[in-house]
Amino acid sequence: MTEHMNTTSRQAEEFIYHESRLLDERKFDEWLNLFTKSGIYWIPIDENADPASSPSITYDDSSLREQRVYQLMNLPHYAQIPPSRTVHILTNITVDNEAYESQPLIARCNMLVFELRPGDPLQFGLGEQRSFVGHCEYRLEQNEPNQLFIAMKKIVLINRDLPISNLSFIL
Repeated sequence: MTEHMNTTSRQAEEFIYHESRLLDERKFDEWLNLFTKSGIYWIPIDENADPASSPSITYDDSSLREQRVYQLMNLPHYAQIPPSRTVHILTNITVDNEAYESQPLIARCNMLVFELRPGDPLQFGLGEQRSFVGHCEYRLEQNEPNQLFIAMKKIVLINRDLPISNLSFIL
């Protein structure tokens, strides 16, 4: 491996860890700034389907991401009262070799997100810790020197074809 490859892999890994920290700390405005203007946040049902013609759990362009964050932070979003606490655990971050010398850079990782909405467990969805497991694919662009941005974040959940209740937070 060349030094360029090591630096690129390290930068991608640090970038992905930084993104998950922003989500866990509910710094959603900063999270929005990690995307390119045309960036996509996508949670497919069928990972091989065309999102333009097939349903997805989530398929957000920049305006939908901004709307989602605005609602979470500024409106009485009842599915998030009280707000979810999350911990993102990311492993096996790799960068595709073909992407080193071209744009976009493709990074992949395994993801485990623990989510808890505190409260009385007698109320549906409160006081129960849930886990979301899957793998992520990032398409990263370097629009500025030494600065990566998300052109696409695709999260493929292992239970994507089963009912998922109250996925009202950001994975």
